[in-house]
This record gives sequence, C-alpha cells and structure tokens, in this order.
Amino acid sequence: MRRAVFLDRDGVINRTTVHEGVPHPPMHPGELELLPGVAEALAALAEHGFALVVVTNQPDVARGMQTRALVEQINQALLSRLPLDTIDVCYHDNADGCTCRKPLPGLLVAAAQREQIDLSQSFMVGDRWSDIAAGTAAGCTTFLLDAPYNQRQRCAPDYVVASLFEAAQQIIGLVTLTEEPRV
Repeated sequence: MRRAVFLDRDGVINRTTVHEGVPHPPMHPGELELLPGVAEALAALAEHGFALVVVTNQPDVARGMQTRALVEQINQALLSRLPLDTIDVCYHDNADGCTCRKPLPGLLVAAAQREQIDLSQSFMVGDRWSDIAAGTAAGCTTFLLDAPYNQRQRCAPDYVVASLFEAAQQIIGLVTLTEEPRV
C-alpha cells in the first residue's frame, strides 16, 4: 500500500479569483496560474514517494457555467507541468446527491482503491472546510490552508498552514519522524 497526499486544486495548486468572499476557479487554461512554491512542494513530496492525487469539485459544469472539456484542458495543463499522478473530478452540484462531492470522501476512497493507497497513512491538503471534512471522513491527516474564505469554524483540521509548500515540509517532517531507521 502506498501513501498519498490528496490535494484540492483551486486555491491549493492554482490561484483562484475571489468574488464576494467566494473563490472561483480559472475558466480556461489561459487563466491558470500556479501558486508560489507549488512545483517545489510537489517535487519534494514525489521524491519522498507520495502518490499525488488531486481531488476537486467542479460544480460549475453542473450549473452550466463551465464545460467539462475546459475543466479537462485545465487539468491536462496541470498534469503536464507538475508531478501529479492523477486528477479526480466531481462535476456534480449539491442537489445531485452524489458520494464523490466533497465534503463526502468518495473521491478519496475511489482513488485509494484504484491506486492501492493506505488512507490512514495519507494526507489531505485543502483551502476549504469541505476538503478537510472529506479528508477526515476518509481517515487522512488534514492540512487547511489559511484563507479568508475557508470557513474554518465548520471543520477541525489537524494542521493549519499558509501554503502547500509549508504543508509539504510538515508532511515530510511527520513521515520522517515515524519511519524506522535504516540499518
């Protein structure tokens, strides 16, 4: 079984646009902008043997405000630039009642089964309460990025950090502390 770092996409890996306190994803690949330190953080996590799995809600597709094709183009741009193993997407809206939409853990559980991931030895990094709730429900250690829109009062993250880079440093430190010394 492998360890993984599950990552939300928008606000963790790439910049969001915040309107009236709500973050919005890029609408097309030309708007895609990686956040500072993301490439370095992911490279360090990959070097330490973590599977890197993006789990992202993209309800604008169900709402008719975005196309699935454009979301997939953005995801392909990320996959081509970063050492990500996979990007799993929930295209549903709240009313759809699916099990893959965060705060439910369906995306994480499905990826764990498919990729042979031990959820109890894995981590979830997100910028919203729903990411943390999904990670907790899946049995992962959770990291919440400190953002004004994250609704922290609705969740109980294991750690609060300023960036993915800081989360990666802490994750590597935690794993290094628990590994057996090699003889």
